[in-house]
Amino acid sequence: MSTRQEGAGTVVEVAGDLDMSTTPRLRERLREVAEGGARVVVVDLSGVGFMDSSGLGALVVAYRDLQDRDGWLGLAGVRRSVRTVLSITSVDQVIGIFDTARDAEAAARVS
Repeated sequence: MSTRQEGAGTVVEVAGDLDMSTTPRLRERLREVAEGGARVVVVDLSGVGFMDSSGLGALVVAYRDLQDRDGWLGLAGVRRSVRTVLSITSVDQVIGIFDTARDAEAAARVS
């Protein structure tokens, strides 16, 4: 997992599986980013091949946290297997999904 500034946003890049053993690190990183003042956050999931309900929960919590802070969260580079989880749970109807982090940041600017 890595974090970088891109334009006016913060990109959190995730690689590997998001499951019960790895999700706490993501949850903590997203909390740190939000508490650090980031208002536009993009989670780049291009390196994630599997995500279970704990990963899904971490994204929803981060989305709500940023919303409460007048912020924005988007997802980028979502692979088909992860997109299926987001679709089945209708999370893709709430959190925007974009091809790239740049596309997500551009969408955040217009929101």
